[in-house]
This record gives sequence, C-alpha cells and structure tokens, in this order.
Amino acid sequence: MFTTEQKLKERIKELTCLYEVTSLIVNCDYDDMETALLGIVQCLERAWQFDTETYVQLSTPEYHIKTREKGDAYVFLESAITVFNKPKGVIKVGYPSPQYKLKDFLEEEQQLLDNVCLKVGNLLERKEIKEKEEQIRRQVEQSDRLRILGEITAGIAHELNTPLANILGFTELLQERIGDDAQALKDLDKIMTNAIFSREVVKKLMFFACEMPETREVINVVEVVQEAITMLRTTLRQSQVACTFEHSKDTIELRIDKIQLTQVVFNLVMNAIYFSPPQSTISVLLSTKNDKVVLTISDEGPGIPKEAIPHIFDPFFTTKPVGEGSGLGLSVVHGIVQSHQGSIEVAQNTPTGTIFTLQFPKK
Repeated sequence: MFTTEQKLKERIKELTCLYEVTSLIVNCDYDDMETALLGIVQCLERAWQFDTETYVQLSTPEYHIKTREKGDAYVFLESAITVFNKPKGVIKVGYPSPQYKLKDFLEEEQQLLDNVCLKVGNLLERKEIKEKEEQIRRQVEQSDRLRILGEITAGIAHELNTPLANILGFTELLQERIGDDAQALKDLDKIMTNAIFSREVVKKLMFFACEMPETREVINVVEVVQEAITMLRTTLRQSQVACTFEHSKDTIELRIDKIQLTQVVFNLVMNAIYFSPPQSTISVLLSTKNDKVVLTISDEGPGIPKEAIPHIFDPFFTTKPVGEGSGLGLSVVHGIVQSHQGSIEVAQNTPTGTIFTLQFPKK
C-alpha cells in the first residue's frame, strides 16, 4: 500500500511530466521533431513509479524513438497516437519481465500515458497542417511565376515570329538568285536550318504560353501516333535508332486536339532519339485500360538522373548541353497532357533507359 507521501510523490512526478511534455511541444521546432519526441519519451521514463527500470518506445511511420533498454523482455502499458482521428503510432512504457507484472503499473500511469499520446497526436497534426500550408504556398508561388513567365514568353514569341518569317522568306529569294555558288548556297542552307529550328522554339513558347488555338475532336489516336513517328523516320535512320509501334487495337478513339497530340508524341520520341545509343530501340505502345487511353514511350538510353526527375517538366530545364535544347519540350508536353485532364509519369527502364507513361481519359 502507498503512504500519503508516496502517493503525493507519484502525482508530482506525473504533473511534472505533463508540464515538461507541454513545454517541449509548445517550443517544438517542426524541422527537428526527433529532438522533441526524444525529450517526451525521456519525460515519461522519469514519471513512472520504478523510473530506474522504465523503458519507453515511441513508434510512428516516420519516427522510432526509445530510451535505454534495461532487459530482454518487457511487460508494457501502451496507448495509441491518433492523428486526424486515425491511429498513426503508439507509445509503450515497460518494465523488465518477469520480475514485474501488469499489476505493478498504476492506474494513474495509464491516464498519464493516454494524455501524453493525445498531446503527441496534436503535435503531429499541427506539423502536417504546417507542411500542407507550406506546400500550398510554394504551389501558389510557382503558379504566379509560371503565369508571369507565360506572359513574357507569349510576348517573346510574337515578337520573334515576324523577323523569323522575314529571314526565311529572304533566304529563299537569295537561294533562287544564287545559282552556281555552291558555298553561298550551303551557307544559306544553314541559315534556313537555324531559322526553322528557331521557329520551332517559338512554337514551343507559344504552346507553353497557351497561345496556340485548340480544337478538340474525336480522332483515331493510332493514326496520329503513326504519323508522328513517320515524320521522324529520317532522324531515326540518321541516328541508327529503331522505333517500334504496337497498339492493342487498330482504332482507339479519343477526343483530343490532333496537333497537340502530334506535338506530344513528336517531342517525346525526339527526346528518346537524342538520348538513345546507336543500334538501340525506342518502343511506343498504345493501349486502353478501363476508361483511359495509355501511351508509353521507352528508350534504352542512359536514363534520367534521380536528382533531375523532379525538374524535368519545369520550363527551360534541360540535361542537354548548352545550345542543344531549349528546355521547353517536356514542359510543353506536360502542359498539353494536363490541359486534356491527363497524367504523365516517368520511370527508369530495365536494364537502362527511361519510360514515359501518359494516360488520357476517354470522353
């Protein structure tokens, strides 16, 4: 039996524990949660009747914290940690077994453990809320940046269109006038090639800025994908890369903008060609799954570095050398897919390479 003095001593330990736990939670640094949680389990260790024998474990999907073990087997009191009304972990307080039994725990100790778990659950809830607020803030900032960037790129695209058209037009006139100067014709060819390349960049800028008109109609996606690959046959041959196209049915219909879908396939296959080694194969597969049309494009190149994957759809981000890529191709693809309520995912191919998986909802 406890004397009045012993009971008072135990209550003081429990109240001290609650006070210290509350202080730790109030002053918690959400970026260093482990320190706060370690302090909480140490507070619990000191609050128990046989504190020198007490062992405490705190376990959640993100954290696993414990005090120094005092034995090989334990008898435990435990209580669940609840986050947004869902169990997300547990705190266990134990004594070494078999020298201690469940009857050695006090009823007040279970109440204390329940209170501490409630406070820890509230702490984890506040951490999740803070993280979500931070994520929303970053998304808003990114959206604002993209809006401003879209306005800038739209202006740039419009300003470049006229001089590029003039360069192409006057170059064609010069080619007609110069008949027998092989070097001059070769130089004019280079001007034409670079002007056409620049015009394609402008088109990508206009796609990115949503300045291109969109016309959605029900089309046979098989034919569009085949046409886009056919346009790249010369590039494939020059790069010594093969491209196979398989489709689950000869007719797979989808309501989509034909030009934009062609742009998507063209960009992804061009990207695959660039990174594919000679004698390798690019595989294009078109199929249906439930209420979606699924398009996968895989290559056998070196693959995308892990650190680059989160950024590959960012405007102007590229892993190509300077001067060999605008960094707009995948951004344009991502924008087109999203505008059609679709999704695009990237994964590593086996044993090497990259797989892009696109899904479009049937409408």
